[in-house]
Parts: sequence; C-alpha cells; structure tokens
Amino acid sequence: MRTTPIAVFMAFGTKGDVYPIAGLKVHLEAKTVVYLPVSSPPALAPHDDSAPPAGSKDLSFSLQKREITRDHRRECVSIVERIFGDGLSLQSDLMVINFFALEGWSLAELFHLRCVVAAPYVVPYSAPSSYEGKFRKELPDLYKYLKEAPDDKVGWKDVIHWMWPLFTDEWGSWRNVELRLSACPFTDPVTGLPAWHDRPSSPLILYGFSKEVVECPGYWPSRVQVSGFWFLPSEWQFSCNKCAEISALVSSMPLNTKDELCSTHVKLQSFMSAPAPELPIFIGLSSIGSMGLMRNPQAFLQVIENVIGISSHRFLLFSAGYGPLDTAINSLAQNGLVGSERRQSSRDGVSIFGGRLFCYSGIIPYNWLFPRCAAVIHHGGSGSTAAALRSGTPQVICPFLMDQFYWAERMFWIGVAPEPLKRHQLLPDKDEDLCIREVAEVVARAIGSALSVEVRARALDIAKRISSEDGVSQAVQALKEELGCLGSRKGYD
Repeated sequence: MRTTPIAVFMAFGTKGDVYPIAGLKVHLEAKTVVYLPVSSPPALAPHDDSAPPAGSKDLSFSLQKREITRDHRRECVSIVERIFGDGLSLQSDLMVINFFALEGWSLAELFHLRCVVAAPYVVPYSAPSSYEGKFRKELPDLYKYLKEAPDDKVGWKDVIHWMWPLFTDEWGSWRNVELRLSACPFTDPVTGLPAWHDRPSSPLILYGFSKEVVECPGYWPSRVQVSGFWFLPSEWQFSCNKCAEISALVSSMPLNTKDELCSTHVKLQSFMSAPAPELPIFIGLSSIGSMGLMRNPQAFLQVIENVIGISSHRFLLFSAGYGPLDTAINSLAQNGLVGSERRQSSRDGVSIFGGRLFCYSGIIPYNWLFPRCAAVIHHGGSGSTAAALRSGTPQVICPFLMDQFYWAERMFWIGVAPEPLKRHQLLPDKDEDLCIREVAEVVARAIGSALSVEVRARALDIAKRISSEDGVSQAVQALKEELGCLGSRKGYD
C-alpha cells in the first residue's frame, strides 16, 4: 500500500504558462520528479501546425477541434489513471492545475484529490456579461447553493472568478459521459440537485505576481493568495547547454552580476558591451510568431530598420526560433558574408542594418539580459513583464491575446511603460513604404516615452519594492500549509 503522497502538477499552454508551475513542483521537496508529456494539444487554432493539412481529411475545422479536444482529454485521463488508479488516494495527495488545464479539476474530483489552482497571471478569461442571469435561470437550485455558501466554502465568487467554464456543455458532457460524474460540479450525479450535505472548501488559488503591481479586489474568492512573482532558475532559461551548465555551477550567485555567457556567444556579448552612448533596446515577442500572429516578418524588420534610421538606438532582437523571421533575418545578413562567416552567423546570431540590430534565435535568461538594456519591447507575457519589472527596465508593450492586454494596461497604469501599442503599430501586414514609416514613427515615440526620466524612475522604484519578495518560496509554503504538512519530513513523489 502506498504511503508517500503524490503531487500532480498539470499545466498546459506556452512556456510562460507551464514553466512557472514546473518551478513550484521542483521546490516542493519532492523525492522524485517525473515528467509526463501530453502529446495531444489542449486546443486547436486555425493556424495550428497540428491541424491536418488542407485536403488530407474531409473535416470541418470545428470537427477537427472536437477530435483534438477528445484525444487530449482521453490522454489526460489515461495519465492520471496510471498514477492513482491502483489504489485509494491519500489525504495529502494533491492536484495543482493552471487555468488552461481545467481537466484537472474534474480528474481531481474523480480520484478524490485536493485541487489547487496556480498561475503567474490573473485568470485570462472572464465570463460573458449574461452568464450569471443565464445560470440563475437554468440552474436556480445550484445558483442558490453557491450564493449562500460560507466564505470558506465553494461559492459564487469561485465560479465567477475562474470556474464558470466548468458549468458549460463543453465540459458537462465530458464529465458525464467519459468520467461518469455529474454534468455540473457540486451536484448529485443521479438527481442533478446540489449536494447540500457536502459543501467542499473553496480551492486555494495561488497567484505568482506581486501585490505591489497588481491590485487584489475584495470580490475575489477568499482563498486567493498572492505570493510574489515566480522567477525560474537561470539554468532553465538557456537554449545553450554550455551556458546552462555554467549557470547551474554558480546558481547561488546572481547571474546578472557574476556570470558571463560561454565562448559561443562572443558576438552577442560584444554587441551588449560595445561602447555606445546608451544601452541597446531589447525586442522579443516570444511565441507570437509560432502562433501565427506575425504575418509579415519582412515588414517587421523594415519597421526596425526605419526606427534605426530616425533614432540613435541600437536593438537586440530575439526571434524565438520562429522560422519565417529567422529566414528573413538571414537573407538580409547574407549580403557580404561568405563561407564560414555564413555558417557562424546563423549559430551565434547576426548583425544587420549597419551593426545596429543584433538578431539571436536562442534563449538567454532575462535576468542577465534586461539589466543590460535601456528598454524592453515585448508582447506583454507575464514572464517578460515580471523580468522587466525585476530589473527596473522601462517597457514598451504590444499585446496580442488573453492576459497580455491586462499586463500592457497595468504597466501603463503604474507608470513603467507608455500606452500600449496596437498590433498593427508594431507588426504591419503591409510592407508599403508609407505604412512602414508611419509605424516606425509610432514605435520611436513609444521608445522615447519609455526612456523619459519619469518612466525610468518609476521602473527603478517598482524594482526596489519587489526586490525582497520570494514568490516561489511563498507559494510552496502556502501549498505545504494547505496540506497540513508544514515542517513535516514526509516528502512527495
């Protein structure tokens, strides 16, 4: 019979969604950490590479999406069955999910596990304005059950904050048909009535951001805990194995004051440390390209070239390995390069536009990079935002989807960034000269605002305020307290 509790961390999304959750797992003093990949994607977009090629199947997109969702959920069930299906669960067994892994909530119910929600950003989706009225009309008894719940029990605040998708048909049919649970959570599977005799506790929600940056309104559920930003170990953030090894060896030292990169990155280090009136400006859009949202990489590069032409700035562009952007960059860089120079340029990064734009397709930890930059232009991802705040570096943000809009507006509101750029103000679809010039002027003005005395001072002030926070340790402490094992020697598998 198993005596060691098991903690399962289920997270889906981009690296920015998944890595912070993995970081919590590593710090939970687990005896064994096992990584179980889910091969089927949790969602399908029209531009998704996992979608079957046109003509390969006579399926509509909606049918393809349903098949992907079905396969994904079945794989999730299979994995959790392999972990917990051989016996009774322990009281200290745990399921930790992010907001893109809602399967985990129902699977925790199925296997009688305690479920905790963890995310490095505010819940990225909100209920439609008509949701409460429709819920009250269609499920009056359950609505009453949730509205009358004590503060420490699951109630309407939990539903409207993040649980509301679980009460839609999309999840209800899966719960009922595949898992043999009630279609609606907190109801009897036979009668469909609320389980008045069994009011579960409101689930713990761990948020990995700082109260110095994000306001926590009183209408949030009572079990929300805000721990501070969750910063990852530096060695996780290198695409270069040699750099990761160096970082791991000196992990007790601050990377941005002690370490340098390995010898492979001579060109990058030379660009960053070159004598110049001002530090370079970072540009990075993470997975925006691979998600199909950068339709014209050539136009994007023309915008940067035009900004260089009307300013004195130097730029560092991280392409995130997005193939079409790398191809466009290398095409521009090949002029004047021959033989071994061409091969080296693609591996160690390339300089274009008179040496004032350095392009790199790998990954370097932002806590090394951002303190060496005058400003950061990014997409508003929670990780990029947190790293810029930590380093005290002004930001220019162009959001594309979900929580990125929140972070862009919030950074403007607290004074560490100018007003957010709209998508077409950084990534124009057209490469016409007039359009490119107009976009470049908008970007140049935004950079000028970010480099103002006021914004720089505010960015440094916020960095000072959050410098003493240890978000990962606080979140792990909250998990231990939740399980009543604070100070216990019993570890987790």
